[in-house]
Amino acid sequence: MTAKEHHEEIRSAVRDLCSRYPDAYWRRIDEANGYPEEFVKALTDAGWLAALIPDAYGGSGLGITEASVILEEVNRSGGNSGACHAQMYIMGTLLRHGSEEQKKTYLPKIASGELRLQSFGVTEPNTGTDTTRLRTTAVRKGDRYVVNGQKVFISRVQHSDLMTLLVRTTPLDQVKKKSEGMSVLLVDLREAIGRGITVRPIRTMMNHETNELFIDDLEVPAENLIGEEGKGFRYILDGMNAERILIAAECIGDGYWFVDRAAAYAKERVVFGRPIGQNQGVQFPIARVYVNIEAANLMRFRAAEKFDHGKPCGAEANMAKLLAADASWEAGNVAIQTHGGFGFAAEYDIERKFRETRLYQVAPISTNLILSYVAEHVLGLPRSY
Repeated sequence: MTAKEHHEEIRSAVRDLCSRYPDAYWRRIDEANGYPEEFVKALTDAGWLAALIPDAYGGSGLGITEASVILEEVNRSGGNSGACHAQMYIMGTLLRHGSEEQKKTYLPKIASGELRLQSFGVTEPNTGTDTTRLRTTAVRKGDRYVVNGQKVFISRVQHSDLMTLLVRTTPLDQVKKKSEGMSVLLVDLREAIGRGITVRPIRTMMNHETNELFIDDLEVPAENLIGEEGKGFRYILDGMNAERILIAAECIGDGYWFVDRAAAYAKERVVFGRPIGQNQGVQFPIARVYVNIEAANLMRFRAAEKFDHGKPCGAEANMAKLLAADASWEAGNVAIQTHGGFGFAAEYDIERKFRETRLYQVAPISTNLILSYVAEHVLGLPRSY
């Protein structure tokens, strides 16, 4: 079977699963500001969320390319894989840098769905994306770390059993490089919430469960340290390329969904005695965003191929995310414009997907920081921050 045939097989299976959760399902979840528990369970039970976990630990052992196809299809079917996508890339830190005992303990249970690792504690209110200056500290006391600090925009905390938490274990003024002295802890949220972690939900314009965390004297067993103490920043960076590629795939799925809906409506909607899609003022914007989505799609596959072959892909992963996020956002605008007033009506689902895809101009990294990365690391221009 060729790679293309394999991908089409995956697409068909995921599409079939998603067909059981039509627009009305997602609309109902969105209206209730709820969590798509039934859908996430179905995706887990089918093994799709364990795509990147090796066979030895109960997963499928697939590559980032296949994982990106899975998430693309979820979004192209009208769903929102943002509810559970993090389980795919967060576990990478544990897989690549955890001890064999940690991997044997957690990965099979994550693969089966017995445990959910969907939360990732990095961002802080006072430092934002300046991660090296984070203020959450972990002090080793005997066989435990005592953690104090604050995190913000930490998603899926209320629908996750475990969280990877980036902390500073060596004060900033005691390290040679500001990227040193940070560590990653695996936190059992079932034990931590209410006993060291206080969760404050943040209501956002899209249905994306996210929170602010207040951490006071949280005790984490020293055995839950992932990798070596002080090297956590590098571990986190390792997973960011995977995150960029998967988010790009979701945006591509959104983009195709918007184009499909806009094109279908433009063919059916008759005004002044002719389909509105016959007018170049309507068809050209749809055609333009389709071209941009196709271009972003190619960059996604280029980045994914390099990632799967263990080659450096930071530039490609970042560019794929930027191109895809821009294309999906513009496709959302075009879909609304094509539908006119109906584009704002909940029953057409355009406004829901429009809100969802807008997130990726900002998260998991803003467009401006990607441009800074390309300017510095690809073009050799002076660092701008």
